[in-house]
Amino acid sequence: MAPSQDPTPSEAIETLALELLAILEESYGRTAEKATVHMVDDAVVVFLDGLSFHPSERFLIEKGEGEMVLRTRSAYEDAIQATFQAAVERATGRRVTSFASATKLDPPYSVEVFRLAPEL
Repeated sequence: MAPSQDPTPSEAIETLALELLAILEESYGRTAEKATVHMVDDAVVVFLDGLSFHPSERFLIEKGEGEMVLRTRSAYEDAIQATFQAAVERATGRRVTSFASATKLDPPYSVEVFRLAPEL
């Protein structure tokens, strides 16, 4: 049996992008068109481009209530934080010490920032 090997950085990035998109779809019922992952030193930054809004969210945005949609999505990000962090920890093999998220409506995207514990 061959010894297990750690994934290469590009494999970890690809795995993480796919996993985060799957988490969005499973938990939110919708996903983004694309996830772009950047791993730099003790940080992982993920852009989720082409977010798909629910019909009720689109209605609120059209009626000028985009801030309400952003607040709701922010609450969602807080609630799903542990799931996102676990995905990052699996992909990187490092503990996440902090998480921040921001969502924009036009163009529709979110950015997720994960600070990692220093490598041992």
